[in-house]
Amino acid sequence: MRALLIGDIVGRPGRKALKELMGPLISKEKIDFVIANAENAAGGLGLTRKIAADLFSLRVDVLTSGNHIWKQKEIYDFVNSEARILRPANYPPDVPGKGWVLVESRTGVRAAVINLEGRVFMRSLDCPFRTADVLLEEIRSYTSVIFVDFHAEATSEKIALGRYLDGRISCLFGTHTHVQTADEKILPGGTGYITDIGMTGPHDSVIGRDIDNIIFHFKTELPVAFDIASGGVRLNGAIVEVDEDTGKAVSIRRVDEGLMDG
Repeated sequence: MRALLIGDIVGRPGRKALKELMGPLISKEKIDFVIANAENAAGGLGLTRKIAADLFSLRVDVLTSGNHIWKQKEIYDFVNSEARILRPANYPPDVPGKGWVLVESRTGVRAAVINLEGRVFMRSLDCPFRTADVLLEEIRSYTSVIFVDFHAEATSEKIALGRYLDGRISCLFGTHTHVQTADEKILPGGTGYITDIGMTGPHDSVIGRDIDNIIFHFKTELPVAFDIASGGVRLNGAIVEVDEDTGKAVSIRRVDEGLMDG
């Protein structure tokens, strides 16, 4: 199986990058499974029904999220009816939606996707390590091909969870920081790993937002509009090849594609 993992989609520029770049990338790289983090896809905060439908129409198989998933109120009911949209599994049990899903790839291979959120410099959620332990007990009876989107701030927490799950999942990829890291590797137990797959959106920015406004905010601590930037639009992510029988990663490499018109 060849899976394309797409970093945080930010607003209209990020959706444009997917529309123009993902199709050719899927064909060129012979991709048969796509996971994209979409928690910033609607104006930079949250996700709507229409945008989710548009992303699925572009051949995204699973949409993951994180701490911004609840910013659009319509998502509260939608995540209960659309299993391919995930919220972090370590939220409290009465929260709408699910934290993992089992999906069949284009080649007929069943793959599981788990969404987890970190706790360092973030919310006080359930432990992602213990949540993963519980979920894997059930999931491994269905498939050995398992992907984890760990939406977290701290590099240390991401590395620690990757090492903790090494040999039990196919790949752990980090999201949330919007900055692609250069540490992709296959861990000793056969798990693909990268600390953060980056951002799909405007890179002439401060993690997707207008530069001048953000600098003004840092200098003054006054509230400003965190407007979406527009320049340097790129698609960030990673491509992982997984042995369908063992669930082990065979290879992992970063993706960084830009629009011709910026």
